[in-house]
Amino acid sequence: MAMWLVPLSTVLDAHGLHEIKPFAFAATALAAFVSPLIFGAMADRHASPVKVLRGLAVATAAAMALASSAIHLHWNAWLVLALIQLHALCTAPTFSISSTIIFARLADAKKEFGPIRAMATLGWVLGCLFVSVLNADSSALAGFGGAVTWLTVAGFTFFLPVLETPKSVQQLSLKQRLGLDALTLLKHADHRVVFITVALFSMPLAGFYPYAPPHLRELGFQHTTAWMSLGQVTEMIFMMGLGVLLARWRLKWIFALGLSLGVLRFALSALNTRTGLLIGVALHGASFVPVLITAQIYLEQRVDTAWRARAQALMSLMSNGVGNLFGYLGTGWWFSDCVESGVTNWPVFWRGLAAAMALVLVYFLTAYRGRSAEGTRFDGN
Repeated sequence: MAMWLVPLSTVLDAHGLHEIKPFAFAATALAAFVSPLIFGAMADRHASPVKVLRGLAVATAAAMALASSAIHLHWNAWLVLALIQLHALCTAPTFSISSTIIFARLADAKKEFGPIRAMATLGWVLGCLFVSVLNADSSALAGFGGAVTWLTVAGFTFFLPVLETPKSVQQLSLKQRLGLDALTLLKHADHRVVFITVALFSMPLAGFYPYAPPHLRELGFQHTTAWMSLGQVTEMIFMMGLGVLLARWRLKWIFALGLSLGVLRFALSALNTRTGLLIGVALHGASFVPVLITAQIYLEQRVDTAWRARAQALMSLMSNGVGNLFGYLGTGWWFSDCVESGVTNWPVFWRGLAAAMALVLVYFLTAYRGRSAEGTRFDGN
């Protein structure tokens, strides 16, 4: 995932595709409205999540190779965008389905998920470093490397235990087949606040990968893909310590910590200094984990197992769909408004994102009430 997403901004710029950049990043958001719920419903009712992940990994590899070829060969910009959208449709459900596979094997998600999820962060760091070692920060070679890695994922699924799916004897409605019945989860007040908070949090967060790399370049940094992996350092630290936080802190204050660090990271980036921006990049993981990873664990603890894939899929829809769609397009508009005569007013740009994150923090603190896990487990009724 990192080998595709992190260098995508510089790759598109280097191949004269700057005008489609906001839409290229928004492609993941559009895909998240459709495919996670459909494949989440499939993994809950029709096929083992392991087999679903295998098929998606192969499809993602093929789509990533096609999109990278189109970029390298300078095909029409809108054809490139269409292939990027195809790739997004294939890859959008993979993270929530992977989480479903992992959660099903854990005895205590609060203690065990953080360290296991840290392996994904390690993979992200290695992907970033591999791209920069190959000097592929602005090359379609990064995408080809990512495609090979996805084929490796597909091969690895043959060694995973196959999870059985519940056998349904009832005739499923179109709504159930599309996974839209997962929206029932929003009936629960605190669940609804968590879903909405994740969506709102993802909006300013969407300005990180498209615009931090060009800001780094302006400040004189080379190998921006490698520098961007600093965010994963704090991500791994927080992931390893998440079990301790969950044992000692209320969920409300863990979420609030992540949102507060989100405000701080953008405020530091607004200083427009090398040190300020690097610290802002490094705080990405420290902000990301207490919100998005805690939200995944929250669902695992509070939602019945029969709904596990759909619950994670709905979380993916709210973050990668609603949040990223409005985030990528909104931050794209905001960035354009911060450019005058070819010069970007970076302090104003990052301060705007800090203000947006502060509003999310205020919403969460006033709306979330919090209850003990007993009596709050959602079973679809």
